[in-house]
Amino acid sequence: MLELSDVSITTPQGPLLAGLNARIGAGEVLVLRGPSGSGKSSLLAWLCGTLPAPLSGRGTVRLDGRDVTGLPTAQRRIGILFQDDLLFPHLSVLDNLLFALPPGPAVARRAQAQTALEEAGLAGYGPRTPHTLSGGQRARVALLRALLAQPRALLLDEPFSRLDAALRVRFRAQVFERLRAQGIPALLVTHDPQDAPPGAPCVLLGAAPGGEGA
Repeated sequence: MLELSDVSITTPQGPLLAGLNARIGAGEVLVLRGPSGSGKSSLLAWLCGTLPAPLSGRGTVRLDGRDVTGLPTAQRRIGILFQDDLLFPHLSVLDNLLFALPPGPAVARRAQAQTALEEAGLAGYGPRTPHTLSGGQRARVALLRALLAQPRALLLDEPFSRLDAALRVRFRAQVFERLRAQGIPALLVTHDPQDAPPGAPCVLLGAAPGGEGA
């Protein structure tokens, strides 16, 4: 369960968003929509603990009942998937996945990464580098990397927007299926209502005068 209580984001010019409250259960997705400047990406950055100055945020974030608001980014266990895959170009696909896995025996970590590739239909792709993959393959690897980090919640920042129509439908289904299977609550930022899972609740944000961010 991901709970947001009285969350606000403020810029030097004034409030960007204010008084946001939400509860997202295990495997559920809350959709966040709004025009550019309404605070969507700034909200995700604040939830991750990476909101840049001069913006500031306040409120409470709880994961499974634990207050994580003041924790460093690495301790929050909140993952994020962007519209760009952001894979490390100098690392192989396998090493990109290993980078995300928690510490442990090397053999077990490699086996876990290889299994994840096989389950995603990417068996044998471990030695390849990201530039040799198609856009859809890179998107799948980015998703695997996000999930292998074992997040307790996942933020989705327009992750489908750069994919072509057919691939977008397939990848979207894969993402939501994995979230349900692993019981991960998610917050999805999108401009396209078709990107939302059927029946998912939606919060609409309005643009704030003088606002920054997206």
